[in-house]
Amino acid sequence: MKELLFKTVNEELGFTTIGYISFILLIALFIIAAVVLSKKSMDHAKQKKFDTKQLVFCAVSVALAMITSMFPIYSFPFGGSVTLFSMFFICFIGYLYGPSAGLCTGLAYGILQLVIKPYIYFPIQVIVDYPLAFGALGLSGFFWKSKFGLVKGYLVGVFARFFFAVLSGWLFFGEYAWDGWAALPYSLAYNGAYIFTEAAVTILLLICIKPLTNGLNYIKKLSLE
Repeated sequence: MKELLFKTVNEELGFTTIGYISFILLIALFIIAAVVLSKKSMDHAKQKKFDTKQLVFCAVSVALAMITSMFPIYSFPFGGSVTLFSMFFICFIGYLYGPSAGLCTGLAYGILQLVIKPYIYFPIQVIVDYPLAFGALGLSGFFWKSKFGLVKGYLVGVFARFFFAVLSGWLFFGEYAWDGWAALPYSLAYNGAYIFTEAAVTILLLICIKPLTNGLNYIKKLSLE
């Protein structure tokens, strides 16, 4: 279904690969700017101002997350896939700029996922599966000033997304449970399989490849200058 949707959209709009990537980047930038401006208008006194550099970093991260999610390593039959670090790109913004930027970026990513790859069964399900589940990745930002904050923040973001994925599976997709399985254990096992597989590979790379971690910390330094 996802492959068919992607192919149909690509053919109808006549995009090349470069064009499709540019299209995603522009949508990501637009959504992030809209979310930020909306939040500022509601709470101008408390909301930290986003500058151009932050918007660009956020938009690029959303675009990278979206693109990597479209070409998964393995896709599960009823939704969910193991990707090349799509969750990490969203959590990384929280590590760069803190929880406000992280949550806004996660929310923007969830909206973009809904626009590009919608799975709509129930109104509440849409809220849980998109804004809440992907927005929760931004909770990584609460550890942006913490020692080993990159790893700790990523784990928190992943577990938060897992919580909403399990909630959705339990409430809305229990009918797809394997024979002999109740809805909640099925949702825990099913969603855990793809979310934690990707998380485990990402954490191993972050821990074992020191130059990678050093490079990401250097990017953080550049992003704050």
